Amino acid sequence: MSTFKAPKGTYDLLPPDSAKFLAVREAIAAPLKNSGYGYIETPGFENVELFARGVGESTDIVTKEMYTLTTKGGDELALRPEGTASVLRAALEANLHKVGNLPVKLWYSGSYYRYERPQKGRYRHFSQVGAEAIGAEDPALDAEMIILADQAYRSLGLQNFRILLNSLGDKECRPVYREALQSFLRGLDLDEETIRRAEINPLRVLDDKRADVQKQLVGAPVLRDYLCDACKAYHEEVRALITAAGVAFEDDEKLVRGLDYYTRTTFEFVHDGLGSQSAVGGGGRYDGLSEMIGGPALPSVGWALGVDRTVLALEAEGVELDIPAATSVYAVPLGEEARRVLFAKVVELRKAGVATDFSFTGRGLKSAMKNAHRSGARYVVVAGERDLAEGQVQIKDMDSGEQEPVALDAVVAELQRRLG
Repeated sequence: MSTFKAPKGTYDLLPPDSAKFLAVREAIAAPLKNSGYGYIETPGFENVELFARGVGESTDIVTKEMYTLTTKGGDELALRPEGTASVLRAALEANLHKVGNLPVKLWYSGSYYRYERPQKGRYRHFSQVGAEAIGAEDPALDAEMIILADQAYRSLGLQNFRILLNSLGDKECRPVYREALQSFLRGLDLDEETIRRAEINPLRVLDDKRADVQKQLVGAPVLRDYLCDACKAYHEEVRALITAAGVAFEDDEKLVRGLDYYTRTTFEFVHDGLGSQSAVGGGGRYDGLSEMIGGPALPSVGWALGVDRTVLALEAEGVELDIPAATSVYAVPLGEEARRVLFAKVVELRKAGVATDFSFTGRGLKSAMKNAHRSGARYVVVAGERDLAEGQVQIKDMDSGEQEPVALDAVVAELQRRLG
């Protein structure tokens, strides 16, 4: 019988690589925890309608990429393809916007699912860290979001990423632009599906990656020329605040992002070392999303950064993360009596906060020392019958190769002292 394999387009995260993913998640979360964002976790699946309404009927995500299922009770559910709609739904359901200060600031981390054509950097199951600030319309909040993501990437040592920035206008000026863009698109030679998309949401066509479509889009009306005074002023303030914080960005008038709910500020983090899948993260303001999913008017802004993509970007730049060894001390017993005595010491060391592992299965010294080396431990504690008879153990420093006896009763304190 053949063994099972991970489903197509997915991957298993295994040690030692998984330590890199954890470090990336923690680095992205650190500036958020430091800026008033609380952690939120939502279910891996939601009502289909939440994404159809929230993400948008015309998006590829809803029309082609969502994993949907009908439960035995007849409910239509979808595996979450993105985080914002779920987080906003949870915040509304718990009335977070009524119980505390606005904005409600939340961060999350988890797996998301899209039925896509698998390629390097684009999987059917992927991991993101995201942040949402719900219930406030303030250019400083948009700037904070961009600055925190920039800080997270810089803390990892990433350098060759760029921040693209645009404004998508609001419900006052976007309809005027939409009309102008639609009449321009109607004059082009486009396939049926693209024509249909242009009628539902013409901005999606600007995001089309096909060269023959991009060629025809030369001379298309530009949103910047249609922004109302309020949106222009808002966007200028966001730009000024980011600039004052020393964060570099590029204006990109074609940037629309793949979701229908964005208004005003929209941004993307791209890395040129990743080939066609250059976006490592992005986000923007979504002032109308709350009403779309049945809530009150709650202007909000957020982003999501891809953990998988960020790891690829680090690899592309040759950045090695400084990940400390998971194990500091490795215990090697020689003989039955030593197994019992040393195992008790391992438990004691762990309780004292020292990362300690044990040579299980009672293999010989040579094999156990190989395992100790692989574990990355700085110190190895070895004990045989003669050592125990003399009330001591041997501590070996794996860096210097030096070995010395230490009294059994003093071994925990001695290792704590050495490890600082």
